[in-house]
Amino acid sequence: MTSNARVVVIGAGLAGVTLARRLAELGTQALVVGDEEHPPYNRVLLAEVLAGRYGPEVIALPAPAELARGRVTAIDRAARTVHCADGTSIGYGTLVLATGSNPVLPALPGLFARGRGLPEGVHAFRTLDDCLRLSAAVRPGVRAVVAGGGLLGVSAARALAVRGAQVLLAQQAGRLLERQLDPDASALVERHLTGLGVEVHTECRVRDVHCSDGAVRSVRLADGYALDTDLVVLACGVRPRTRLAEEAGLAVRQGIVVDDELRTSDPRIRAVGDCAEHDGTVYGLAAPALDQAGVLADLLSGTRTTTRYTGTRSLTRLTLTAPGPVPAPARSTGGPAVTAPATGTVTAPGVPAATTEPAPGTPAPTTRPAPSPAALDVAAFGETVPLPGDDVVRLADATRGTYRKVVVRGDRLVGGVLVGELGTVGTLARAWESAEPLPAEGGGLLHLLTTVGGS
Repeated sequence: MTSNARVVVIGAGLAGVTLARRLAELGTQALVVGDEEHPPYNRVLLAEVLAGRYGPEVIALPAPAELARGRVTAIDRAARTVHCADGTSIGYGTLVLATGSNPVLPALPGLFARGRGLPEGVHAFRTLDDCLRLSAAVRPGVRAVVAGGGLLGVSAARALAVRGAQVLLAQQAGRLLERQLDPDASALVERHLTGLGVEVHTECRVRDVHCSDGAVRSVRLADGYALDTDLVVLACGVRPRTRLAEEAGLAVRQGIVVDDELRTSDPRIRAVGDCAEHDGTVYGLAAPALDQAGVLADLLSGTRTTTRYTGTRSLTRLTLTAPGPVPAPARSTGGPAVTAPATGTVTAPGVPAATTEPAPGTPAPTTRPAPSPAALDVAAFGETVPLPGDDVVRLADATRGTYRKVVVRGDRLVGGVLVGELGTVGTLARAWESAEPLPAEGGGLLHLLTTVGGS
């Protein structure tokens, strides 16, 4: 293939690898350029590696046929060439930016003394290298502070606690997982973490970090609480990696701006995944990345030239698993994802972290055991906080630690939260995805909440 026709993908994460493999299936080869030394892997399962449940090899993604190691430093749009840090250049016909995102590292006093990198004991939690360094530092009784109570922070805190660490989680917002869950569901997640020994501080952030001899020694929280610590984990969110696009003169807002064909402001350059901004939204989730990769593969291969990406309605699912080893999950072609559309693809059975939902019609168990105190399933979709005039139906069992809630606007299901038992999540998610009127009979909503077997 000449460089004038060549598809080059920058980024060997889930979006880039899925795109390349899908293109190969459709008869179009693509070169993937990745800047990590490890084989491509599923970032969603890093918390399971940290918890000691899986080895790094288990979370590996199927490698694309053409994979080059290197760090791309510049894009020459006029010459249709990318330049790498080692001095090599790669020509392209179509360039795809799948550069992902970087962790947000807060500007805490004491964190970046004298312009150096992170002090010993302070860890980001975004890459496999981050995970392995943090895992090597964990031992029973080690003191750890996790900054951030979103999906990543909650998963990291649980993993560290399972490894025997003494964990304090500091969340700036008023509750854990505030973007996904309502207050009642969030309280159940906090109760679960507390049961594992995690000390949770909400409406509280890490104010400063004290280091000595290049290593973290203590932290002070905004509420005045100070404590000695051996480890600090920064789980403060992510930011799209847009530097290459900006320096090349492409349109960038929050992310790299793309249209319904995933084209940037340069029609020869596309963008997918965490770095892309479509219709004003940067998803930063796995399911939209997979959807975008599928659409772009159809377009670039010529298989379906009229297909368009119109957005993804995603269900967030998180499983805070029980301590102890489990069998390795079977490999799947795309790997499990943090979120999934209501009619997503089937993924490997037994995957413990957030996974995609099975497609409609997939057989499912008719019963589900009650969650043990050391395991908790969480799912959320759509608008979980009602607006004035919305109808809300809740079912809660404090003894079993289960909670189900749906929000209905008019005759449409617009959102829901489930904690503890997810037997109805598939049924609810499909009703939300279809946006069709709910059954008119009086028990329709209760039926959706209590019917098991639709997951």
